[in-house]
Amino acid sequence: MHAFDVLGDPVRRRILELLAEGEQTSGAITGVIRAEFGISQPAVSQHLRVLRDNGFATVRPIGARRLYAVDDTALREADAWLARFRRFWAPHLAAMATEVARGKRQRRLADEGKHDD
Repeated sequence: MHAFDVLGDPVRRRILELLAEGEQTSGAITGVIRAEFGISQPAVSQHLRVLRDNGFATVRPIGARRLYAVDDTALREADAWLARFRRFWAPHLAAMATEVARGKRQRRLADEGKHDD
């Protein structure tokens, strides 16, 4: 399965967001995903398996529990594929950062001017 096929599913993206916060038990992941998406525990397990089988997550057994974590292998591969397209958005992001900084500076100067009165 291609990395973007894996990431195309909102449940799997949400699981990765949870794992980006740190290692999580399968029970904790299931609790959040069931509450947010209303899917069954077996369906969550299937999503975890897809992430694991495609290099996005690792699992570590601790007794009866399973701890999941992000595996950056597939993420690095997706990032490498996206690298050829960065030139299309990188200049726009840099320009936006400049405008944000300019706005912050103008607000700061305006606030300093108010205190001079």
